[in-house]
Amino acid sequence: MIGIETIIEHEAWPRALSDPQALAGRCYDAARAREPRLAGSVALLMADDEILRGLNARFRGKDKPTNVLSFPSGEAAPGFLGDIALAYETAAREAQERGLGLAAHVSHLIVHGLLHLVGYDHESDDEAAAMEGLEIEILDAMGISNPYAHEEREA
Repeated sequence: MIGIETIIEHEAWPRALSDPQALAGRCYDAARAREPRLAGSVALLMADDEILRGLNARFRGKDKPTNVLSFPSGEAAPGFLGDIALAYETAAREAQERGLGLAAHVSHLIVHGLLHLVGYDHESDDEAAAMEGLEIEILDAMGISNPYAHEEREA
C-alpha cells in the first residue's frame, strides 16, 4: 500500500476536523507530487499532549509535549516510510496563537512530518531553508498560505 493511514487516539480530532483521514491523504498526495521518495506507506497517530510528551521523553529526551514527531522506519521495513504523531492540544494552541485555521496548521505539521520521514531536517540553516521551501511549495499547491510568513513579519 502507498499512502497514509490515520489512527485517531484523541476524540477531539474528528470533532475539530471534519475528515482527518481525507486531510492526511491530501497532504500525502501533495507532498508525494513534489518529493518522489514519498513512495510508501505512513502511519499517522493523531493523539494528545500526554502521548506526545511520553514519546518525546522516550525518544528525544525532552519531557514536554510537542506538536509533531516523526519516526522514519529506515530500511528495516521496505515500503513503510515510518510513523508521524501529532498532539491535539499543542497543534490547536499553535493554530490559535498564529491566527490559523486548525486544518491549515495540521496540514503543515503533516507535511513537515512526511518530509522528515524521507530525510529532510532543519538542524542547519541550509537544511532548514531547503525543508521550509519545499513545505511552502507543497502547502501552496494545497491552497494553504506560507506557514512561515508570520515569522518573517516578526523578524
